[in-house]
Amino acid sequence: MELWIAVGILILGFYGLIKGADIFVVAASKIAQKFHIPMLVIGLTIVAMGTSAPEAAISITAAFNNASGITIGNIIGSNILNILLVLGVCSMIHNLKVNRSTYRYEIPFVFLITCVLLGLGWLGNSLSHADALILIGLFGLFLFYLFRLSKNGEEEENDEIVLLEEKDTLPKLLVLILVGLFFIVAGSHLTVDSAKTIASAFGVSDRVIGLTVVAFGTSLPELITSGTAVYKGNNEIAIGNIVGSNIFNILFVLGIAGLVSPTAIPYSEAFLVDTVIAILSVVLLYVTCGRKRMLNRTSGAMMLISYAVYFVFLMMK
Repeated sequence: MELWIAVGILILGFYGLIKGADIFVVAASKIAQKFHIPMLVIGLTIVAMGTSAPEAAISITAAFNNASGITIGNIIGSNILNILLVLGVCSMIHNLKVNRSTYRYEIPFVFLITCVLLGLGWLGNSLSHADALILIGLFGLFLFYLFRLSKNGEEEENDEIVLLEEKDTLPKLLVLILVGLFFIVAGSHLTVDSAKTIASAFGVSDRVIGLTVVAFGTSLPELITSGTAVYKGNNEIAIGNIVGSNIFNILFVLGIAGLVSPTAIPYSEAFLVDTVIAILSVVLLYVTCGRKRMLNRTSGAMMLISYAVYFVFLMMK
């Protein structure tokens, strides 16, 4: 009986994510239009941080409870899922043109900070408070970069025009952002909690739960939000959302989790392998974009196959 209740809650969580993501993307797009902010910047900040809220809530809470498997596994698993599964699915829906700055700077930056995370975990077998400060410092640099990007007004040549109406006042749009965020976070928590119950019934380990069930649950906002953005023609939000979320997950979420944790967060050897997979995922993204800066169905198929192989690898451990 408890298992069936968990399945019902899982479906309810999915509904909350879908509804919240739709409200969130529309409101964010209209705010960008109202303030003449490049869609790329909106994707890298408001949408990325909003859809990363579940990762932040779960990882920080897990750090307080000394649950390193959830804290680390959730972030690494989410970042792998974001690239291989979310962008893979979005690329299968429609060809995605990657912004020049995303290809030249932001994707390489994700590669760099994931390598930094690997180095910190490998050297100390943990994430200490000092390591957390390094991550927060890098996040500050990223925010400065975004400020410069916004000041320069860089934007894609073929931005989808977001039609504003008289009733779309700033207070209303901000309320819609909060409503969408509420549904996203609430839906994610319902999804993750119920999925954990279902997974536990089959005797799955904490590390695998963190890397798969929890990571998938917290990546659902990125999947739904990016998929919705692609369907609506806002490719800049789809790409920027994923890249921004991965940066936010490593630098801000793990940075804050490391600072609030009573002790250093253990970084087991198994997670080193997973972090290498996360690095290879970024390399695959960069290579498949190519000089044309385009993710097509072939790119999407390669990403989805890569994730399937990784998933089988996890299940065999």
